[in-house]
Amino acid sequence: MRNHHDTATAAYRALFCDLRTDRVVDVLPLTDAKFDDYIGKPGSLSATVPLPNEALARRARTALRPGRTAVWLERNGDLWWGGVLWTCTPSSDQQGRMKVQFQAATFDSYLEHRVLSSDLSGTATDQFDIVRLLVAHVQAQPGGDIGLRVSPAMSGVHRDFAYGYAALARVRELLDKLGQLDDGFEWRVHCYRDGQGRRMKELRLGHPEIRAGHADLVLDHPGSLLTYSLPSDATVQANVWVARGESANSDQSQESVPLTVRHVDSADIAGGWPRLEGSSDHSSVSDEETLHSLARAELARHRRPETIPQVTVRLDGTVAPGLLGARLRLRIHDLWHPDGADLRHRIVGLAVNPPQRGKPETATLYLEGV
Repeated sequence: MRNHHDTATAAYRALFCDLRTDRVVDVLPLTDAKFDDYIGKPGSLSATVPLPNEALARRARTALRPGRTAVWLERNGDLWWGGVLWTCTPSSDQQGRMKVQFQAATFDSYLEHRVLSSDLSGTATDQFDIVRLLVAHVQAQPGGDIGLRVSPAMSGVHRDFAYGYAALARVRELLDKLGQLDDGFEWRVHCYRDGQGRRMKELRLGHPEIRAGHADLVLDHPGSLLTYSLPSDATVQANVWVARGESANSDQSQESVPLTVRHVDSADIAGGWPRLEGSSDHSSVSDEETLHSLARAELARHRRPETIPQVTVRLDGTVAPGLLGARLRLRIHDLWHPDGADLRHRIVGLAVNPPQRGKPETATLYLEGV
């Protein structure tokens, strides 16, 4: 990222490109640009293109084609976000002033609109190779290549897999379920410019999680940290997990009984925690070992109260999209932490809020403990 001086009046513009070829159709100014990006779920962009005259309206009609247009967002000349334009809403007020609002989602949202064209199966395959196989499969179909690359990393975790064409599963769903298995992984689409200035969309993989940077980002409160929130929610906590799969009974004349497995954290209960039970349905899973793997992973994720801290900071040059996966230290001294606290987290989400009513442009960071 270039070293621009960030202010509350940062300049945003969007490059609207053909999704399949990435050919630039137009570059338009934006107002009210609000966007976010996450590890583990699609990010979003909403913005407005003002239409002060007929010429700009004509350009916007050509450039904003939902489902066919890629949007690349620049902030002060640097590439901050990329995705697919899905909705477009032109509107006019009582004075006849026109604008067009649009919404887009990160490029991984495209995989929610793709299903397999044939059965795929294999044995003892690195789970990252399974990801590459799925992405290569959908991009090999006519009209299906949007230039998505997959990082060459390997996880060292090997799995058998079988995906049926008849199941009509969305590829995004297949990737999510694969990553959610015991000893699974994280993935996200990272947008950047390479050394030649070309816009790149790369599906990055991390086992067991995505990491970025080497040095911790340090935020202080009072100080550079404007606000913080540290919620703790035990309503989703569990030390017993029951996972239910596909019916294990192939006899149509008998009552259907789903395949069910249970995992118990006996040490947690022996340590004084009350028995807290959670469950999940996996209607397409018929393999018992896969169901056990899913149950173990769910139990590990829910053993303690869910905590998704978030902090708000000014966009002063220390925050950039590449921070997803980076380590963060929060040093807090206030009424709740009278003796001071030094908390370590990982950044798993980033939301940028435009300046409003004299308030500066800010970024909200979503965190998880490390």
